[in-house]
Amino acid sequence: MGASGTTRSARGSGDLSPDPALVLGIDTSCDDTGVGIALGGKVLANVVESQTALHARFGGVMPELASREHLEVIDDVLSRALAQAGVGLQDLDAVAATRGPGLVGALLVGLSYGKALAWGLGLPFVPVHHLEGHLAAAGADPPFVALLASGGHTALFAVPDWGAVTELGRSRDDAAGEAFDKVARLLGLGYPGGAALARLAAAGDDTAVALPFPMQGDKGLEFSFSGLKTAVALLLERDPGVRPADVAASFERVVVGSLVSVTLRALARTGLARLVVAGGVAANVRLRREFAAAGVDVSFPPPALATDNGAMIALAGAMRLASGRVPEHPLRADAEPYLPLTGAAR
Repeated sequence: MGASGTTRSARGSGDLSPDPALVLGIDTSCDDTGVGIALGGKVLANVVESQTALHARFGGVMPELASREHLEVIDDVLSRALAQAGVGLQDLDAVAATRGPGLVGALLVGLSYGKALAWGLGLPFVPVHHLEGHLAAAGADPPFVALLASGGHTALFAVPDWGAVTELGRSRDDAAGEAFDKVARLLGLGYPGGAALARLAAAGDDTAVALPFPMQGDKGLEFSFSGLKTAVALLLERDPGVRPADVAASFERVVVGSLVSVTLRALARTGLARLVVAGGVAANVRLRREFAAAGVDVSFPPPALATDNGAMIALAGAMRLASGRVPEHPLRADAEPYLPLTGAAR
């Protein structure tokens, strides 16, 4: 696909049928610089430069530092992604980048870089919603219910079609990944703590510690994890000798139990049979195991695509190009730190 917006014929196959687009995707929504390349629904490259070491000493992401680091490394990350895919800039059909939600300064780095790259190469530019990228990474076709669970988001959506997304419910307070990180900090596991807490939980007894189940008896489609985090803090203050692995295992059991029970309720209420679980928490082994045990037709992204990355943005950009869901003036798209998925998916 060149500047004219027409799709090239098949690359070297002699087949005159349209080719899938070769799309470069950029994600700088938070503290990882991600550049990926996808050919239609196939990932050819996925390079992520982590900023974990930079922010760990602060116990969380420092937005200004994150933006400056994106500027420092994005050229190198792009070069590595092109080399990994075995393509050059001249081979690209389009450029996609995250426009929101996320940290506004960080978003502006990747969005501006993507716009400039597309304009300079004479290629279409595709602004992409960050959460749509997470959904695209799972590789499932609508209709489905989506559970998006990460450090910044925990929400349920009905997705009858890519252009029609309805929010069913969300967390009233902390996102699931945020709760994992906060409890990990209480247990002295450092930042980011989600994966470390899950590893510690594997060595613990998940019935050893009594913790409250969030919103017990509620029949809605919302989540709440702030009270659970507070219960862990009070437990550790009251009983400092409690075994950390048992606390981690019990906490993980309750969080996963809440995610699964509310999501099963959403499937029953919507009548949709398929589930997509995406976002960083989708990498949690216990979550995957419990959905499988529930007999749900569920799709997860590969572990490498579960956390923030540019490949998922390339996949979503390719889908938008194929369906014609590109705004009339994409280069005018601005960074939107609180961009809702509903409406933006059209």
